[in-house]
Order: sequence, then C-alpha cells, then structure tokens
Amino acid sequence: MKNAGWTSRIMEYILTFMVIITLNFMLPRMMPGDPFLHLSAEGGEEVWAFTAEQRQYFLEYYGLDRPLPEQYVRYVTGLVQGDMGMSYYYKEDVSSIIMRRLPWTLMIVSGATFLSLFLGIVLGSFSAFNRESWKDKSLYLTMIVFSEIPAFLLGIVLLIIFAAGMGLFPLAGAMSHFANYTGWEQIKDVLHHAALPIVTLAMARAGGIYLLVRNTFTTVMGKDYIRTARAKGLSKGRIRYYHALRNALLPLVTRIALQMGAMVGGAVLVENVFAYPGLGRLMREAVFVRDYPLLQGIFLVLAFGVLGANLLADLLYKVLDPRTRGQE
Repeated sequence: MKNAGWTSRIMEYILTFMVIITLNFMLPRMMPGDPFLHLSAEGGEEVWAFTAEQRQYFLEYYGLDRPLPEQYVRYVTGLVQGDMGMSYYYKEDVSSIIMRRLPWTLMIVSGATFLSLFLGIVLGSFSAFNRESWKDKSLYLTMIVFSEIPAFLLGIVLLIIFAAGMGLFPLAGAMSHFANYTGWEQIKDVLHHAALPIVTLAMARAGGIYLLVRNTFTTVMGKDYIRTARAKGLSKGRIRYYHALRNALLPLVTRIALQMGAMVGGAVLVENVFAYPGLGRLMREAVFVRDYPLLQGIFLVLAFGVLGANLLADLLYKVLDPRTRGQE
C-alpha cells in the first residue's frame, strides 16, 4: 500500500511535468509575431530588423519552419539530453543565461519567504493572544489591507517613498556599479539593493500566513494541554512558540508550499519595478524579443521550483505528522 501510494504520487508529478513542458512549448508560439519578424526594444518599441529573405533564412536555420509536432519532439528530446537550446537574441546557451540570473531571484524569494513567515507567526500569535482587543482588530485590518495590495503596486509606493523620496535605498539594480567592493562591503551592498524587493514581497504575502497562524492559535488556545501549561506557570513565549506553534506547523508547511507559486509570480513583477536582474526581468526581455528557447527555459525553471516546493511539503508532512505515514 505504501509503495502504491508513492507510485501514484510520482505519476501525478510526472503527468504535471509533462503538461508544464507542453504549455512551455505552446505559450511562446501563441504570441503574435515570431523572433525574426521584428526586433523589439525597451518599452515595447518595435524596430524592423530583418528582410523577408533574412527572416526566412533564420526560420529555417532554427527549425521554426517545421511542423509544430516535429518542433515539439525536438524540444522534448533536447530537454531529455539536458539541452534547453540556444537563445535567439543573446546567441548563448539558455542554461548559462538562466544560471547567471537565477541566484538573484532565489535570494529575494527565499528572503521574502523567511521574512513573511517570521512576520506572520509573530503577528498572528500576538493577535490570537489578544483576540477581540483593539490591538488584534487594528493589526487584523492592517494585514488585510496589505495582503490585498498587488506586490508591484506596493513596490512602486516603497520605491517612491524610501528610494526616490528619502534616499535610504538604491533606485534600481542588484549592486553598485564601478564600486569595487569586496568581502563584507560587497555583501552589505547586495543586501542594501535587495532590501526593498524582499520587503515588498514579504509584506504582500505575510497576510495569508498571519491569518492562518491567528486562526490556528485561536483554536489551539482552548485545548487542555495549553490550559495545563498555563496552570504550570509557563511563560507566554514558551506557551506561544513551543506548545502552540508545534500544532500550527502542519498547515503552515502546506501554506508555504502553496505560496511559492504566488511568491515567484510576485517576484517577476517586483524585479521589473526595481530593475532587479533576476529571472523576472529576464523574462520581460525575452517576451519583447520573442526569444522562444529563453522563455521556455525560464518557465521550466520556475515551474520546476514550484513543483519541488510541493514535493518538499509532501515529504515534510510525513516527518511532522506520523499519522500520515500509514495512509499511503
């Protein structure tokens, strides 16, 4: 039974992965135009660059004049061999381009995940312990408002106030140009540039974790073992973060895994607001120039990351809740 359950789960992931690969292939080709019909520039400005003869030559050279099923088979065969293809625009291997940009996106997504988790747990438990008080109601209203604001809009507001207005943070980029920082100075410079994108993503996503922790803690606080802990005279911190938090971990793991997709989607928009050189900004550039292999590679990496987060949540669930181990 256990092996059958895991086999079924693995088959679900394989089927999902095949659907993602098919969508990766089809979506770029559903956009108007093709990579050699025009050359796009910043702001969507289109510049005609190829003659009809040149365009036909490049279509034949890259195999885009072949039937779609044949292109699809070549794409899947390349992926099986670990080849994401060659970028039409950058004339470079797609995997190399993505590997240069991926660390920047991973940094702001992981930073925002930890910060949103910290804020959600601390503020959610605080609200649960002060249920129905003015503190709880004020905090609840604040978190709901922030969670409803799109990440890119929140990023623009923070950019205007703290970067353009007060000058506390850089306006754009991931590090200072021509600075020649090394060691700790370079780390501080990178973190300084990443601060606003991380805070933007965390503020936009902390609301969901806050509500989950608040509701879970409210339920847990009526349990007998919490009353026993209080009767023993344990401190609020120990009751809140040791006894109550342990019972909120299972829904939190599920929430974080489900949130990864939204976090990655938010990162794509936030990177463009802050001109941050991650996969989101690279995707925007690839869309402008209709760079099919680069778009396919970015979509694939992002989708693989979300699937990996869900798989990790499945495994953690087995570790955190022994009752689920015998259900497979």
